[in-house]
Amino acid sequence: MPRMLDVSNEVRAEIGDEEADRLLAGDSAPGGYDCTSCRTPGDPEQERTSTVLFVGDETAVLAFAHSTCLPSQVVQVTEEQLQSAARSISGYATASSAHAQHAQHAQYVQAAQYAQHPQTAPAAPYQEAPAPHHHSEAPYVVPEQAVLGVTSGLVLLAGELHPALVVEPTAPVARPGSLGAGDDFLPLLIEQGFMPVTELSTAPAVLHGWSVLLAVGQLHAVLQPNPNGGQPVAWWQAHQPLQVTEGWRAAANKHQQVLLFAAPVGSIGRQPREDLLRDALDRAAANGRLVTAALPLAGL
Repeated sequence: MPRMLDVSNEVRAEIGDEEADRLLAGDSAPGGYDCTSCRTPGDPEQERTSTVLFVGDETAVLAFAHSTCLPSQVVQVTEEQLQSAARSISGYATASSAHAQHAQHAQYVQAAQYAQHPQTAPAAPYQEAPAPHHHSEAPYVVPEQAVLGVTSGLVLLAGELHPALVVEPTAPVARPGSLGAGDDFLPLLIEQGFMPVTELSTAPAVLHGWSVLLAVGQLHAVLQPNPNGGQPVAWWQAHQPLQVTEGWRAAANKHQQVLLFAAPVGSIGRQPREDLLRDALDRAAANGRLVTAALPLAGL
């Protein structure tokens, strides 16, 4: 029976025609897999399946997803993220590095099945990570070693639960090159396509080019377009993978997107429960201190 496998031109360009043809012929594709997005079983002989290539500095992981969950694509991640994910794979095969087409001549690890780990995260996991400084890929600069606090939780909009990430820096954010002491966090995000909101009533529009990276059921990064072209780069990156609840991941798989809310320092605070988080979001919106966008999933 022919394999219902999708290998995009982007993935084919990375792995080469020979390896792509082997996948399509079924010579190197798995008989079954756990979807890299929804983590449920899939079968490329029974349902349309996407190849998703995660490329690090020295290694690349070729994973599989239901086509209804993710399109075939290439996602740029850090080597540390790839190694962390590979250690959690219960079964995999290593393809020859001769198949690699990109500059690092990466070794491809084919993800056949991921180990299942219990999710023990609290209702609203929180993590701080260093905010970007004077790098070309960052949309803003945070002085005084400020960090971005990121909280995950479920937000009820129009009677439906949506997975959300709430981002708040620990200090004012200055525009690159600015000598003033003002806070440009929201204006800079609005320039990137985020929209200000005064109330939380409906889901925001999708911000194309941005995405949320889930790896082995954990939150690893928020990706943004590369201003120099090429693969997306990290806007925020967890120093350790952030656990999310089973309910959060289920909502993310259902909607295939995550709502990102951002507010300036002092607007939200660290909230231990989702009801308190929602109250803080409502206050920030009413005070004109909240921007938001829906970001598609990128999963591993």
